Amino acid sequence: MGKGSQRSIIDLLGYLSTEERRRSRLSHVISSPYCCAQGTENFRCVGQNFEMVFFETCGPNEAMVVSGVCHRKSALVSGGRIFVWPFIQKLQKISLNTMTLNVESPRVYTRHGVPISVTGIAQVKIQGQNQEMLYAACQQFLGKTQEQVRAVALETLEGHQRAIMGTMTVEVASSDLVNMGVSVVSYTIKDIRDDEGYLLALGMARTAQVKRDARIGEAEAKRDSGIKEALAEEARQRAKYENDTEIAKAKRDYELKKAAYDIEVQTKKAESELAYALQASITKQKIKEEEMQIRVVERAQQINVQEQEISRKDRELEATIKRPAEADKYKMEKLAEANRNRVILEAEASAEAIRVKGEAEAFAIEAKAKAEAEQMAKKADAWKEYREAAVVDMVLATMPKIAAEVAAPLSQCKKIVMVSNGKCELGASKITGEILEIVANLPKSVEALTGIDISKAMKLTNRV
Repeated sequence: MGKGSQRSIIDLLGYLSTEERRRSRLSHVISSPYCCAQGTENFRCVGQNFEMVFFETCGPNEAMVVSGVCHRKSALVSGGRIFVWPFIQKLQKISLNTMTLNVESPRVYTRHGVPISVTGIAQVKIQGQNQEMLYAACQQFLGKTQEQVRAVALETLEGHQRAIMGTMTVEVASSDLVNMGVSVVSYTIKDIRDDEGYLLALGMARTAQVKRDARIGEAEAKRDSGIKEALAEEARQRAKYENDTEIAKAKRDYELKKAAYDIEVQTKKAESELAYALQASITKQKIKEEEMQIRVVERAQQINVQEQEISRKDRELEATIKRPAEADKYKMEKLAEANRNRVILEAEASAEAIRVKGEAEAFAIEAKAKAEAEQMAKKADAWKEYREAAVVDMVLATMPKIAAEVAAPLSQCKKIVMVSNGKCELGASKITGEILEIVANLPKSVEALTGIDISKAMKLTNRV
C-alpha cells in the first residue's frame, strides 16, 4: 500500500471518529457515482482516497460486536447495520435467541429438612436491548457456541434451584444471570417428587384445610350472597316503587295535561262547530232571503200579469156583460126599492102592533113579578118568625113531587117480572110499599141534612 493510500486512510479514520459520522458518510458513499454493489452483505467503493469498506447487517435475533481501530470501546449493534473496515477492524456476532433449559435438582433439602426432587423449566436469553447487559454477555460468551452458553446458564440455574428450594427466591437467583448478561424470561417448576411421602401428607392436610376453608368460604359467600341479594332486592323494590311512583306521577301529569288539552281542543272544536253552524244559519238565512226576494219578484210579476189579465177581463166584461147588467141592475134596483118600501111599511105596522102587545105583556109580567116578590118577602118574614114551620111547609109542598119522581120510573116500565123463593111477599103492594117506604124515610133525610125533625115540627104546628 502506497504512502498516498495510507494518508487517505488516516484522514478518513479521523473523519469517521464517531458512530454518527460514519452513518452520515454511508449515504454519501452509496450516492457516489463510483460506488457499486458486490453481494447482499457488503459494498465495495472505489475512489481516490480509499480502496475498500464493508457494510454489515444482522437480524433482530443477533447482535454484532465491532472492535479495532476507531473504537475506544467495542461497538454493539442489536438487529441493525454497521461499517466494518477490513484488516483494521474485527466483526463478531452473538445469538440473542431464547434458550430452554431443563433444570434437574435431585434430593434437594428444603428449609424444613424434607428431601425433594425438583425439575424446573427456565427460558433464558441474552438481553440485546440493554447495552450494559449485552456488553457483559459479550465479555462472558463472545466466541462461544450456543451449547456452551446453554451449559453455563444451566449449571448456574441448577445451583440456584437448590438454593431456591431452601431459602432463596427466583428473583435472587436470576441476579447472577443478569450479571452475566442473561435474563430469565420465565421460570416454572415442572415436577416435584417426594420419596418420603411428606408432600402427600402435607397435601392431604392442606387439602383438608383448603376444603374446610372452602366450605367456610362457601357458607360465608352464601351468607354474604343472601345478604347482598336481600339488599339488592330491597334496592330493586325501592327503585321499582320509586320508578312506579315516578311513572304514576308522569301518567297523572300526562292525564291532567291531556285532559286540559282535550278541554281546550273540545272547546275550540265546539266553537268551530258553533261558528260553522252560525255561519251556515246565516248563509241559509241569506239564501232564504234571496229566495224570498226571488219569490216576491216572481209574485209581483204574477200579480202584475194577473192585474193585467183582470184589467183585460174587466174591459171584456164591461163590454159584454157589465153594461147590459147595469141596465138590468137599474131595473132590479127600482123594483127592489119599491118592494123594500112596501116591506118597510108592513114591518113598521107589525112592529107597532108587537110593541103595543109587548108593552102589555111587560106590564103584566111586572105586576106578576111584584106580586111574587111581595109574596116572597112575606114568606121570608114568615120564615124568620117560623123557621121550622116554613121548612116543614116547603117539605110538605115538595113531597108529592118527590113521590112522583120516585114513581116516575115505574110509569115507564111496560112489564114487571117478580121472582120469589116462596118465603117473601110478592105483588103490586110490595112495589107501592117500597115507594111509600122511600117517602116515609124522607123526614129522616131532611133531619140529617138540616137538623130539623119534621115529625116534631108537624106536631107543634098541629098544637098551635
